[in-house]
Amino acid sequence: MRPAASSNRISTGVADLDHILGGGLTKARSYLLEGTPGSGKTTIALQFLLEGAHVGERGLYITLSETAEELREVARSHNWSLDEIELFELVSEDGLDPESEQSILEPSEVELGETIEGVIECVDRLRPSRVVFDSLSEMRLLAQNSLRYRRQILALKQFFSTRQCTVLMLDDRSSDPGDLQLHSIAHGVITLEQAAQDYGSERRRLRVIKMRGVKYRGGFHDFVIETGGVAVFPRLIAAEHHRTFTGELVSTGVPALDQMLGGGLAPGTNTLLTGPSGVGKTSTAVRCSLEAIRRGEKAAYFLFDEGVTTMLARAKSLGMELEPHIESGALNVSQIDPAELSPGEFASWVRHAVEDDGVTFLVIDSLNAFLQAMPGEKYLLLQMHELLSYLNQQGVITMLVLGQHGIIGDVRADVDLSYLSDGIVLFRYFEAKGNVLKAVTIAKSRVTAHETSIREFRLGPSGVQVGEPLEDFEGVLGGLPAYRGRTPLMEDPTAAAS
Repeated sequence: MRPAASSNRISTGVADLDHILGGGLTKARSYLLEGTPGSGKTTIALQFLLEGAHVGERGLYITLSETAEELREVARSHNWSLDEIELFELVSEDGLDPESEQSILEPSEVELGETIEGVIECVDRLRPSRVVFDSLSEMRLLAQNSLRYRRQILALKQFFSTRQCTVLMLDDRSSDPGDLQLHSIAHGVITLEQAAQDYGSERRRLRVIKMRGVKYRGGFHDFVIETGGVAVFPRLIAAEHHRTFTGELVSTGVPALDQMLGGGLAPGTNTLLTGPSGVGKTSTAVRCSLEAIRRGEKAAYFLFDEGVTTMLARAKSLGMELEPHIESGALNVSQIDPAELSPGEFASWVRHAVEDDGVTFLVIDSLNAFLQAMPGEKYLLLQMHELLSYLNQQGVITMLVLGQHGIIGDVRADVDLSYLSDGIVLFRYFEAKGNVLKAVTIAKSRVTAHETSIREFRLGPSGVQVGEPLEDFEGVLGGLPAYRGRTPLMEDPTAAAS
């Protein structure tokens, strides 16, 4: 639930950043926006001023580090126009004249004084409501020592306050990392970070370090810079999202699998489909998705591993046509590149599917690829715990696909998510009569009294098939069973003849 707007609060121009800040920025205060070069400070600052222009507030961008033309170039890359924003360059090409007293290349007391006077004159002349000061690192160079620097920043803060200006002061964090003078002076501090990955695009995230008089959302929040500006993905807190729903069991579309599950799937639960590659996990998830669509629900399938074309062709070969449902909007298949997507952005995609598109059945295929998008295994567990809690509280039926290493014998997974799952469907290969067959069993169910039997599992032109319990086999889950009786296997020619 987003906080209600307040008369003394203004928007940053980034809706989800406003949400993190509990409704935006308090008017007539000075804020520090810090981050290394390229982290997104200028883009957010321009969005802040453009939002002001949109609501009829005059904006002023004071720059010591970039030229006006460079700022306009940034704006053009986002299809923005800065015609309604005043751009004031404190150091022009005249400052490079050897005969000029003011030179940014040779900081001095005279230059600092002239810089402050230039700011005061410009603000008094234009009377802006919103101001961006870019950047404080140049002021630090001009001041030459920390005492003069702090006094000048305090003086600027007081000046802007008396003029009722809301100010974003940008800083590139080029000072001593232990120097927190700016943090103590500013009314609020927002830190931007970017980190290069070993492979894929860089990850960007922000954190509100302080915001006086405001209850904000702490922690790190992922964000990206796209054409059109910064998009922020607030950290998901499942406890804030509740929805009333019925707990009536629904079918998977395979009667024998329903029987194994104790009656079917329960809304507000998640089921982990785990087993080796090619054993039938994805096909089972597709079958369950189609059954949800048949009931009139909307389904979303987030595909990390294989291509959409491959998935559609494979489903069609098993008698499961997906294209008509994709065209009708009942099924949304999203192919995701984990190297390009942050976990926060993925969580926002899931929320959009549930809250805006009305999805009640959701598949994540697979968790192995999602793991590669994370900085570490512990973060995957925390992110997935919050995401699954959110989906459960929304009444969504979730299926998670987790591939395991190995075919027969010792089969292992990258990560253990069994404790997060409400139900576990375990698939295995086993050898019988010179053939490699497949078996399925329900290893866990928190909401139903499930079968403990192991059944044969097959895929064919008619789709997913589940046979009778393999009562006369021992060691099926180990891959090398011993046959102790006469239980026939599905489509066994010998058994059919007898």
